[in-house]
Amino acid sequence: MDRPGKIVCVGRNYRAHADELGHAVPKEPLIFLKPPSAVIADGEAIVLPAASRDVQHEGEIGVVLGSRLKAADERAARAAVGGVVCVNDVTARDLQNRDAQWTRAKGFDTFCPVGPRVLPAGPSFDLTGLEVLCRVNGAVRQHGRAQDMLFGIPALLAYISGVMTLEPGDLVATGTPAGVGPLAPGDVVEVEIPGVGVLRNPVVASA
Repeated sequence: MDRPGKIVCVGRNYRAHADELGHAVPKEPLIFLKPPSAVIADGEAIVLPAASRDVQHEGEIGVVLGSRLKAADERAARAAVGGVVCVNDVTARDLQNRDAQWTRAKGFDTFCPVGPRVLPAGPSFDLTGLEVLCRVNGAVRQHGRAQDMLFGIPALLAYISGVMTLEPGDLVATGTPAGVGPLAPGDVVEVEIPGVGVLRNPVVASA
């Protein structure tokens, strides 16, 4: 896919993930941004920055906007979904815990693998039936279902559209299930949405 104009991410959208981090479940969607410069494609390397000693994978269901959305209700938000794509919200967990906000922890170059394709998701597509898996070196670390999200995809898009206008091509990462864990040089991390595809990226140390 083309590089999105903006990337809006959702934190703690699965109860078990909030629990594993020792965080309270949010009462409304917890949103943050990743810079478009963090995006890499299927097959490109995730580079572990020297500033962090604990970079972790976060496999997620990504939603690509098909039309403009502003101050929308859930029905309009669902109609604005253009497609679904695999996303890895790579996170420097030690920096996330240290900083007052998450821009640095989430924003390094290569920290947003996206791909390998965007599957069209028209009105008849069942968003609630989606699931996501994350594997490292072939071993499953994460497995989540959209139906287990605290806030479903139309609700997320409607909420975000009340904060900022979403434009065609924008990417929304809908949150990660439990099982996040560290990455090391030489690892291969895969994010799979069955029926959509497998996003596969090697992990390397910074030069």
